[in-house]
Amino acid sequence: MRVVIAGGTGFIGTALTHVLTASGHDVTILTRRPRPAAPATDGGRVDYAVWDGMTARGWGEWAEDAAVVNLAGENIAAGRWSAQRKRDIVESRMAAGSAVLQAVAQAAVKPRVVVQASAVGYYGDRGEQVLEETSLPGKGFLAETAVKWEQSTRDVEYMEVRRVIVRTGVVLGTGGGALARMLPPFRLGLGGPVGDGKSWFPWIHIRDEARAIAFLIERPEAAGPFNLVAPGVVTGKAFAEALGKAVGRPAVLRVPAFALRLALGEMADAALLASLRVSPTRLKALGFAFDFPDIASALADLTAAA
Repeated sequence: MRVVIAGGTGFIGTALTHVLTASGHDVTILTRRPRPAAPATDGGRVDYAVWDGMTARGWGEWAEDAAVVNLAGENIAAGRWSAQRKRDIVESRMAAGSAVLQAVAQAAVKPRVVVQASAVGYYGDRGEQVLEETSLPGKGFLAETAVKWEQSTRDVEYMEVRRVIVRTGVVLGTGGGALARMLPPFRLGLGGPVGDGKSWFPWIHIRDEARAIAFLIERPEAAGPFNLVAPGVVTGKAFAEALGKAVGRPAVLRVPAFALRLALGEMADAALLASLRVSPTRLKALGFAFDFPDIASALADLTAAA
């Protein structure tokens, strides 16, 4: 199969490309900067198509008889949420979704599947409530953005194209993401939980994230929303303790909630202090087997590689 990825040069997209090519799939990565095709070292070929991040120019041809994965969108954790920053976060996602819709409409042979990125922020801060794919969306900027993000490609379903929505938790990996920022202070013995440490922390190993997306592409019965989180969800306190143990350092220096709010404003409550007890119910029901179902094994693997 050929898989077209918008956002394919990012943290998740890079890992997904490796998994797909290892299985023999060819990957076309949409990028703003032209690049030469990569040699097919893993089995499948990787090439690049120039895309401006907004329009569907050229997409009709790329999308024909392919899987399309839309990961494109501004990084929500790249800076404090000013009014302009929030507009950029929403508009980048809506523009990419609109381009996908146009591409599918233009394609002479429709894609086999469209995979639409989303996030567990869809559910909002829900305390101790167990959150499955049937749970209603929450409130606040992240939840409202996730709802719009998911709806941005909804109309491909009216074109009889299978659509999968992946609501991703905190992706742990060594090439970027949250763990790359956490490791330096934890290795110095300066790490610890944020806030009171009681909030639930929905995480997933980068390898399982990529494997799960590939799994959902390949399973024709997979459609609708899927929570991409490990089954071994932990509290913030338990996560900090596990990371401290993995690097052989204490993890007792708590980061006060007020300090995070002072530094990050609205983003602190929405992205760092919210409690999200998310379950990968539909992914497990479909038979996906996690390589790293618990936080200890995940962090042991990642800290050994980092």
